[in-house]
Amino acid sequence: MTSTTASAEVDRSEQAAVAAVSVRMVNAWREHDANAFAGLFAEDGTLILPGVFVQGRDAIRQFMANAYAGPYRGTTVTGTPITIRPLGPGAVALLTEGGVIAAGAEELAPENAIRASWILVKENDNWVLAVYQNCPRDRS
Repeated sequence: MTSTTASAEVDRSEQAAVAAVSVRMVNAWREHDANAFAGLFAEDGTLILPGVFVQGRDAIRQFMANAYAGPYRGTTVTGTPITIRPLGPGAVALLTEGGVIAAGAEELAPENAIRASWILVKENDNWVLAVYQNCPRDRS
């Protein structure tokens, strides 16, 4: 994982704290825990997936509860940080790659690979998602 300089440096401890958010998302998904997933977001956070636009922690919680009971039943996710870019005091962009591993599968199928952008803000000494968006990874 690399970090680039914009308006400020992101020190190693902050890099680790930011990257830990992606680990917590993987864990929440593995447990199909809509509360833990939604808890990664700011109260007014936004979740954008292909064909999906959900705003607000409560709406994200409900969307994920329905998704875990439906199309995401039995799935897991994987994700690896690529870079962290400071946006200003208390705000960073985290770029990751990974994807949804189909129910019963042990590996990520190429057609399910994604790249994601995470805009995180610091609230009460914790990094939370203001915006999470992903799209299919290029095939090159």
